[in-house]
Amino acid sequence: MAVKVLIRRKVTSENEQELSGLLRELRTLTTNRKGYISGETFTRFDKPGESLVVSTWQSADDWREWVLSPERKKLQDKIDGLLGEQTSYEIFSYS
Repeated sequence: MAVKVLIRRKVTSENEQELSGLLRELRTLTTNRKGYISGETFTRFDKPGESLVVSTWQSADDWREWVLSPERKKLQDKIDGLLGEQTSYEIFSYS
Protein backbone atom coordinates (compact mmCIF):
# COMPACT_ATOMS: atom_id res chain seq x y z
CA MET A 1 0.00 0.00 0.00
CA ALA A 2 1.34 3.43 -0.96
CA VAL A 3 2.33 5.84 1.79
CA LYS A 4 2.89 9.57 2.03
CA VAL A 5 5.77 10.86 4.13
CA LEU A 6 5.67 14.43 5.44
CA ILE A 7 9.13 15.86 6.10
CA ARG A 8 9.33 19.16 7.99
CA ARG A 9 12.39 21.38 8.30
CA LYS A 10 13.22 24.84 9.65
CA VAL A 11 16.28 26.74 8.47
CA THR A 12 17.76 30.16 9.18
CA SER A 13 18.20 32.57 6.28
CA GLU A 14 22.01 32.33 6.47
CA ASN A 15 21.88 28.54 5.94
CA GLU A 16 19.23 28.43 3.19
CA GLN A 17 21.65 28.16 0.26
CA GLU A 18 23.70 25.38 1.81
CA LEU A 19 20.53 23.50 2.75
CA SER A 20 19.19 23.90 -0.77
CA GLY A 21 22.29 22.20 -2.20
CA LEU A 22 22.06 19.31 0.26
CA LEU A 23 18.36 18.84 -0.48
CA ARG A 24 19.02 18.75 -4.24
CA GLU A 25 21.62 16.06 -3.65
CA LEU A 26 19.19 14.14 -1.45
CA ARG A 27 16.40 14.44 -4.04
CA THR A 28 18.71 13.11 -6.77
CA LEU A 29 19.51 10.03 -4.69
CA THR A 30 15.86 9.55 -3.74
CA THR A 31 14.52 9.44 -7.29
CA ASN A 32 16.60 6.33 -8.04
CA ARG A 33 15.35 4.35 -5.02
CA LYS A 34 13.12 1.29 -5.23
CA GLY A 35 9.55 2.23 -4.35
CA TYR A 36 9.90 6.00 -4.79
CA ILE A 37 6.90 7.46 -6.62
CA SER A 38 7.08 11.24 -6.28
CA GLY A 39 7.96 14.20 -4.10
CA GLU A 40 6.84 17.80 -3.73
CA THR A 41 8.50 20.58 -1.76
CA PHE A 42 6.57 23.46 -0.21
CA THR A 43 7.70 26.53 1.71
CA ARG A 44 5.56 28.19 4.35
CA PHE A 45 3.99 31.35 3.02
CA ASP A 46 3.63 32.89 6.47
CA LYS A 47 6.82 31.59 8.13
CA PRO A 48 10.07 32.04 6.20
CA GLY A 49 12.52 29.18 6.59
CA GLU A 50 9.91 26.47 7.18
CA SER A 51 9.45 23.81 4.53
CA LEU A 52 7.44 20.68 3.97
CA VAL A 53 8.29 17.82 1.62
CA VAL A 54 5.53 15.38 0.69
CA SER A 55 7.12 12.16 -0.54
CA THR A 56 5.11 9.25 -1.95
CA TRP A 57 6.38 5.66 -1.73
CA GLN A 58 4.97 2.33 -2.85
CA SER A 59 5.23 0.99 0.71
CA ALA A 60 6.37 1.90 4.21
CA ASP A 61 9.07 -0.76 3.85
CA ASP A 62 10.49 1.01 0.78
CA TRP A 63 10.59 4.26 2.76
CA ARG A 64 12.28 2.55 5.73
CA GLU A 65 14.94 1.01 3.48
CA TRP A 66 15.70 4.48 2.13
CA VAL A 67 15.75 6.13 5.57
CA LEU A 68 18.16 3.52 6.92
CA SER A 69 20.48 3.54 3.90
CA PRO A 70 24.04 4.74 4.61
CA GLU A 71 24.03 7.27 1.73
CA ARG A 72 20.87 8.94 3.01
CA LYS A 73 21.98 8.85 6.63
CA LYS A 74 25.22 10.62 5.71
CA LEU A 75 23.36 13.46 3.95
CA GLN A 76 20.65 13.64 6.60
CA ASP A 77 23.27 14.04 9.34
CA LYS A 78 24.71 17.02 7.44
CA ILE A 79 21.22 18.51 7.03
CA ASP A 80 20.32 18.09 10.70
CA GLY A 81 23.68 19.55 11.73
CA LEU A 82 22.99 22.60 9.56
CA LEU A 83 19.46 22.97 10.96
CA GLY A 84 20.57 22.49 14.56
CA GLU A 85 17.73 20.02 15.11
CA GLN A 86 16.46 16.74 13.75
CA THR A 87 14.20 16.69 10.74
CA SER A 88 10.60 15.72 11.54
CA TYR A 89 8.91 12.80 9.71
CA GLU A 90 5.27 11.68 9.65
CA ILE A 91 4.12 8.64 7.65
CA PHE A 92 0.54 8.29 6.43
CA SER A 93 -1.18 5.48 4.55
CA TYR A 94 -4.19 5.79 2.28
CA SER A 95 -7.47 4.82 3.92
